[in-house]
Amino acid sequence: MTETRPFEALSVETLASRLGENEALTERIGSDAGQWKVREVGDGNLNLVFIVEGDKGAAVVKQALPYVRLVGDSWPLPLKRSFFEYHALTRQEARAPGSVPAIYHFDETQALIVMEYLSPHIILRRALIEGRELPNIALDIGLFMARTLFRGSDLSMAAKERKADLALFADNVELCDITENLVFSDPYFDASMNRHTSPQLDGLVAELRADRNLKVEAQRLKHLFAANAETLLHGDLHSGSIMVTDTETRMIDPEFAFYGPIAFDVGMLLANFWMAFFSQRGHEEKGSRDSMRAYLLKVTAETWAIFRAEFSHLWRTERTGMLYQRSLFEDQGDRLGSEQALDHMLSGIWTDLLGFAGIEVHRRILGLAHNADFETIADADLRATCEAKALRFGRHIAVNRRRIHIIDEVNNLAALIEQESGI
Repeated sequence: MTETRPFEALSVETLASRLGENEALTERIGSDAGQWKVREVGDGNLNLVFIVEGDKGAAVVKQALPYVRLVGDSWPLPLKRSFFEYHALTRQEARAPGSVPAIYHFDETQALIVMEYLSPHIILRRALIEGRELPNIALDIGLFMARTLFRGSDLSMAAKERKADLALFADNVELCDITENLVFSDPYFDASMNRHTSPQLDGLVAELRADRNLKVEAQRLKHLFAANAETLLHGDLHSGSIMVTDTETRMIDPEFAFYGPIAFDVGMLLANFWMAFFSQRGHEEKGSRDSMRAYLLKVTAETWAIFRAEFSHLWRTERTGMLYQRSLFEDQGDRLGSEQALDHMLSGIWTDLLGFAGIEVHRRILGLAHNADFETIADADLRATCEAKALRFGRHIAVNRRRIHIIDEVNNLAALIEQESGI
């Protein structure tokens, strides 16, 4: 019987000798491991990521570490998160074909996934910082969210299959704990790992942390996240977990996958477009970014419109699960009843996504893991001005989410806040 090798972190120096006989790699990049070129490209908060190139091609090797890489081994984290990422990617590919990297190999013991090397793709966040107006991201991301979130829910799946899947992903406890604390709670008090642009934002941060309505709303949203297991979420869908070219969009890094509210992924994603919008003034070294600001607001509106349209299409054509059964509506000649239920669901998603978006803005400026959109603005005063506008915007949409009815209201608010000067 072959002895299972205990977990050992890969390095640029050891990867070829460790994986030189892995068929998933040798078939795609070449069998002579001595000629492989290995480079580490992981700049995320949790994992090791390597690009491996040979005479036949290239692949990516991603390996989890037994701790949070951003912090170090003082914050242990289980290797099983790679298991959840692998299973999430397989489900996302089945539900939205072509939207994620192809998976070639998974090694649960070594917590590693061998997957497609996406080239010439770059991280979406980097493209937005550079001022690139990509033509397809609203369509591609809107379709991905609608298809994965609808098809992973009781609206579509057989009840037995969905409950088994829910039980599997319910074990992703530690990464849920990160979300539940770092996103929903830590930004609203002086948590040990928080940081912000200081002293410029000190007054505003104190004001936000003293805002009782905001804190209560954040906890209501945390309650919703923890208790409403509607669908399999990506769980960390932001502009840093999407890779793009001018013609293609792929979603990556779903290790935070978990059953939660449909609105969570949508709200987190749109929040990152709004943050990119508020950061543009800090990236105007080479000229005005007015066109980019207009583009980003257009993208938010189009992404939501495409999500709504595709979700509605799937409701009308693929609603085969136990919720809102066709036997109660269409089969009884009551198509309008089905449409009423659809409108009710979309209205709820809209209201809740605004809350999640506002909270995401706050945690990315006040918490542990910040966005490069703001962090790459070298001038601290300018960065703080951009961040302050985003923070005020986030508070408004989170606290007032039940009184905001269309996305134009949100975009108009963002535009008005952006036009103001100073903090």
